[in-house]
Amino acid sequence: MELANTVSELLGRRRRSRSLKARECREFLEKLEGRGLLVLPDKRAGRPMGSRTAIPVTEGGNAGDRIQGTAHDVGRLELELVRSDEGRRLFRELVGRYHYLGHAVPFGAHLRYLIYAELPERSVVACMQFCSAAWRIAVRDEWIGWDDGTRVRNLQRIVNNSRFLVLPWVEVKNLASRILSEAIRRVVVDWKQYYGVEPLLAETLVDPRRYRGTCYRAANWIELGRTSGLGRQDRRRRGGEVAPKTVLIYPLAQDAAERLRER
Repeated sequence: MELANTVSELLGRRRRSRSLKARECREFLEKLEGRGLLVLPDKRAGRPMGSRTAIPVTEGGNAGDRIQGTAHDVGRLELELVRSDEGRRLFRELVGRYHYLGHAVPFGAHLRYLIYAELPERSVVACMQFCSAAWRIAVRDEWIGWDDGTRVRNLQRIVNNSRFLVLPWVEVKNLASRILSEAIRRVVVDWKQYYGVEPLLAETLVDPRRYRGTCYRAANWIELGRTSGLGRQDRRRRGGEVAPKTVLIYPLAQDAAERLRER
């Protein structure tokens, strides 16, 4: 990453926020190495993206009192962007303990939220994570209508809702779809502020063996079909097959597909 930062700085490769495009530069350097055009230094040992993380078990992450009713009953929702160490630990614990996929190091750019409800007393009711888009999804790419070159250039304008957890003791009708609607509006603002890129499309993958994606449909997400069964970052189709997922999208602009096709 130090090498990628240096190359990005020398070439003036920056985002609109003025931060260096080090991640993209690193991927390009790795591609050149894969073609035998250069040899990179050994990577520093670290935790790879997508790996499982140690999950703390604390009193703060224990199940709370059962919350029931309707979305109206919980009062105002507050989406707190996770930025502090305390917030990161709580998010990791809740997702690690109660989401069926557990907690993993996010891919690329990401934003995480703890969702609080007023209730009689302010309490966490859900967790939400957005990260970089999947490299290739056939039904999504067909819906957009872009070619490979345009996809590479504009993929950063898609955000992936990679985790959504309503805590299991929260049994509130229509709460999930209400959270989705508010989170979509919020992430457009926050993603542009943090990464200097205006997202035009949100995507998510739902395991049909477990869920129908009812809350996404209620929040007006569009089902496109199923994935091919390859992993989300399997660029070279080397295997790593997973069960096909249902693909749902939410355009963040009326002309989202047209703008994603721009060269």
